[in-house]
Amino acid sequence: MAAATHEVFNQPKPLVDVNLFDGNQALQAALKFNAPSLNTAPLQALGAVVGSGEMQVHARLANVHTPLLKTHNRFGERIDQVEFHPSYHALMALAVGAGLHGAAWGEGATNAHLQRAAGFMLFTELEPSVLCPISMSYAVAPALRDNAAIHQDWSPGLTSRVYDPVLKVWRDKAGLTMGMGMTEKQGGSDVRANTTHAEPAGRDAWGQRYAVTGHKWFFSAPMCDAFLILAQTASGLSCLFLPRVLPDGTLNALYIQRLKDKLGNKANASSEVEFVGATAWLVGEEGRGIPQILAMGTMTRLDCALGTSGLMRQALSIALNHTRQRKAFGKALIDQPLMQNVLADLALESEASTALALRLAHSFDRIDDPHEQVMTRLLTPVAKFWICKRGSHFAQEAMECLGGNGYVEEGGEGVMARIYREMPLNSIWEGAGNIMALDLLRALRKADTAAALAHELAPARGMHRALDHLAERLPLRVEAMATEMEARRLAQDVALAVQAALLAQTAPAAVFSAFCDSRLDGQWGHSFGSLGASVDVGAIIERALPH
Repeated sequence: MAAATHEVFNQPKPLVDVNLFDGNQALQAALKFNAPSLNTAPLQALGAVVGSGEMQVHARLANVHTPLLKTHNRFGERIDQVEFHPSYHALMALAVGAGLHGAAWGEGATNAHLQRAAGFMLFTELEPSVLCPISMSYAVAPALRDNAAIHQDWSPGLTSRVYDPVLKVWRDKAGLTMGMGMTEKQGGSDVRANTTHAEPAGRDAWGQRYAVTGHKWFFSAPMCDAFLILAQTASGLSCLFLPRVLPDGTLNALYIQRLKDKLGNKANASSEVEFVGATAWLVGEEGRGIPQILAMGTMTRLDCALGTSGLMRQALSIALNHTRQRKAFGKALIDQPLMQNVLADLALESEASTALALRLAHSFDRIDDPHEQVMTRLLTPVAKFWICKRGSHFAQEAMECLGGNGYVEEGGEGVMARIYREMPLNSIWEGAGNIMALDLLRALRKADTAAALAHELAPARGMHRALDHLAERLPLRVEAMATEMEARRLAQDVALAVQAALLAQTAPAAVFSAFCDSRLDGQWGHSFGSLGASVDVGAIIERALPH
C-alpha cells in the first residue's frame, strides 16, 4: 500500500437529514401571512422526508439513470413505453402521496392551493424533474369539468394519493396522472400554427370522438395516463382528451419517436410523438381550444415560479451549509465580509421570491374574490417572468460560494450542478420571458388592474421612500397601457414592488430595508454581493440559515 500523503480536513459535510420546512423561516412567514390558521403539520412531515439522506439518494439515482425508450417488445410488437429507474418511481410515489398532483381539487379543502404550493416548493428542493407530470396533472384536472362524463370517470383517480405507474385502462388503476401536448415543430409558443388535425369519428359516453393525426414536438411525461392536446377541427383549434390506453384496453395510436436529450431535467422523460388516427374526445367547446389551454397554462406557470423559488432556497441552503464549515484565511467563509454580502444578497432574493410565489398561490384559493381574480391574472405572468429570470444568475452565484466543489457532479454538493442545469427550464417552459410580458399586457386590458395593484401595495405605504415612489408611479404606468417595448420593464417593476410590499408585512426590518435599498433605491450593483455597507448582513444570514 502507498503511504498516506496527507490528512483530509476542511471538507464540509453535506446538508443531509434536515427538515427543510423547519429550517425555512421565509416559507413559514409567507404561509402565516396568507393563511394564519393553516395546518402546517403535513408540510413539516414532508420537510423531514424530502430532506432525508434516503430520498436524496433516490434523487441522484433518478438523474444518473435516465429514462429509456422502449418502442418495441421482444416479439417485435410496438409498445411505446418509457422505462424508469426504481428511484424515479419512489420519488413519484412520494409526490403523489403528498397530494401535490391533485389534492387541491378535493372537496372542502381550505387553503388547499397554498398548502399544495408550499409542498411543491419543498419537494423541488429534493428533485424537480419528476414534478413535471405532477404539475401537469394539477393543471389539467379542472379543465376536465368541461366534459362531465370524463371528469366523473377520471376525477377519483386524479385526486387519489396512490401512485400507479402501470400502463393500463383507467378503471383498473388506483391512481392516474395527466399531461398536455401543445408545441409542434413549426410553432413553438405560436400554437395557432399547429397542423395536427382531428376528424369526427362518432359519439359515445364521453361525447364527441375524433381521430387525430399529427405530431407534438415537446411531449413531456409520455407515460401519463392521458393528455389534453390541441388539434385543428372544422371549427378551429380544439382541446381534446387523448388517453394512452383506450376504454377497451388497447393502446392508443400514440407513437413515441424519441426522447429529448436535455440540458437538465434529466429524470423526466420529454419526448417527440406522432398520432396516427389516435382516438380523442372533445373537452369544452369546439374551436375554443386556446382559451382552454391558457387556463391550464396559468397553473403550470404558477408551478414554474414555485419551482424556481424552491431551487433558489436549496441553492442558498447548500451555500450556507458549505460556508459555515469551510475555512479560508483563518476563519470560516461565512465570517468573511465579502462572502457575507453575497450570502445576504442571495437570502434577500430567495425570501422575496418565496413571498411572491406563495402570494400568487394564495389567489387560487380565493377565486370568488374580485380582487384576487385580478391579482391572479396580473401576478401569474409577473411572477413567472421575474422569479424564473433571476434563477440562473442566482444558481451561478450560489455555486461560486462552493468554488470548484460546486461544479462537480459528486456527493451532496454535487446537487448544486443539478440545480444550475435545472434553473433555465422554468424560464422557458410554459412561455418564455417575452410571452409572459405579452400576457401581462393582456391582463392589463381585462380589469382595473391599476386599482388592484394600488390596493395590493397600500399596506406598505410610508415604510420606505423608494417603495413609496415606485408605488405612486406604477398604477399610472399600468393605466397608460405599456407598449410591447416596455413590457419586460413593467413586469420587473411590478414584481419588485409587490415583493417589497410583501416583505414589509412578513419579514424583519433588516430584510425589508435591505431589499428596498438595493432593488428599488439603487444602492446595488449588477451582481449579487453588492449590498451597501450599512446593511445588517448578519441578521439576514441568521434568518436564512437551515437547521
